[in-house]
Amino acid sequence: MLSIASTATQKLIGVLAAPNGLASAMEALMSLQGVSLPQITAQQIVGQNVAPDVAEQSLGSKYPLVYAYCEKVVNDLQEKFRTFSGEARMLVEARVSQDRLDNLESTLHVYAGAITSVLDGNRGDWGDGFFYGGGYEVQFNKVKHGGVNFLQIAEISFALEISAE
Repeated sequence: MLSIASTATQKLIGVLAAPNGLASAMEALMSLQGVSLPQITAQQIVGQNVAPDVAEQSLGSKYPLVYAYCEKVVNDLQEKFRTFSGEARMLVEARVSQDRLDNLESTLHVYAGAITSVLDGNRGDWGDGFFYGGGYEVQFNKVKHGGVNFLQIAEISFALEISAE
């Protein structure tokens, strides 16, 4: 079951880091909204579930950052003769930090919008029995101290349906 979580995380990172992924969605949104924000490179998409304060202490975080990971795996045996038939609950966190509160939340909204745009464009079969149906939930957390000075995180959660031998 642990390999299901790792595989799901790698597939999600592959979707976000693809040429038509997050970088492309960011360019489109910035053009549409007439804003200029730092791009998110493939190195800023991290496949790890780590708290912001721990990441800053050990990884030397460079914002904006995107963390993608599997939060929960449920094998409810929807298909009788499969080893795994259920879902993986995935989470993508967009983390934005800056020295002033001005426009912090609106900046975060652009990054969250780019992530949901990538998910919208990748509905369907992700290969190897992983299927994304298209639904997601976005939660905007409160601003905290951290990062450059202020830190805010948007959490985008969704389910991947999985059918594996």
